[in-house]
Amino acid sequence: MRLDIHGSGIDVTDAIRDYVNSKFERLKRHSDKLLSARVELRVDKQLQKAESNLHIAGKDFHADSEGQDLYAAIDLLADKLDRLIIKHKEKQLDISRRSEGLGRAIDL
Repeated sequence: MRLDIHGSGIDVTDAIRDYVNSKFERLKRHSDKLLSARVELRVDKQLQKAESNLHIAGKDFHADSEGQDLYAAIDLLADKLDRLIIKHKEKQLDISRRSEGLGRAIDL
């Protein structure tokens, strides 16, 4: 998976980059079809914001989060994306199971 990390009003240090990489590694557990992700980190007054566009084969996801701490915002972002991927995967399995059931009914 290609991961692009950009900062707006903030310098993306190696520590931040490593932290984002480690959090996004967790997403690979749920799907091997992850193509790319773009992470935008930004500071607005006192809030730290993180948002991401994640591209999976056949689907695009967007999530954003904010917090008092940049690391907390990144954690929330990774959790949201994790839930989105799991939900998408479950939908795909349901569709597959339904189509298998229809095939069996026709064969009878």
